[in-house]
Amino acid sequence: MLKYTLLGFLNYSPMTGYELKQRIDRSTTHFWHAKLSQIYITLKALEEAGEVTSLIHEQQERPDRRVYTITLTGRTDFLSWLAEPYMSLSPKKETLILKMFFAAQADPKQVLAQLQLQHDLHQKQLAYYRSGVGGFIETYIQQHPQLAKDARMWEATRRFGEMYEEVYLRWIKEMMEEVNQGDET
Repeated sequence: MLKYTLLGFLNYSPMTGYELKQRIDRSTTHFWHAKLSQIYITLKALEEAGEVTSLIHEQQERPDRRVYTITLTGRTDFLSWLAEPYMSLSPKKETLILKMFFAAQADPKQVLAQLQLQHDLHQKQLAYYRSGVGGFIETYIQQHPQLAKDARMWEATRRFGEMYEEVYLRWIKEMMEEVNQGDET
């Protein structure tokens, strides 16, 4: 999927690998992330496949920049991927949920401490979705009004993150109640 993440961003404009990493970190990292090394490996493979091209831009007193541009082949592949139906559920790995599955065997105070820590982390993430991400989308669209249609989709994914955090927080509260009730028996 990293291939399509990179093609998607390059479909907006040419970028360096570092700029792609910055874009990912400011947007899709909440549901699709990548390390800089993975990005460069994938860009190399995309270039070998003819889906992107790159040009080196020389700079004074700084290292040269390699700027990647999507090709017609890359754009066609990207649009085909977007049109392809997704026919399965995405597998999930949730460490906290796995721990809670076995938590009856642990000290309830430790379980409650873990749940409180996760509650605080998810509360922070919820606040970020509500203020940070939404503000970024608004600012970006003011600078790039031609992407207003894209911004509606970005806002929809931001809203998913917000809703996910609300549900997760509600579940953590239920788990805390469950642990407290189990401790009384």
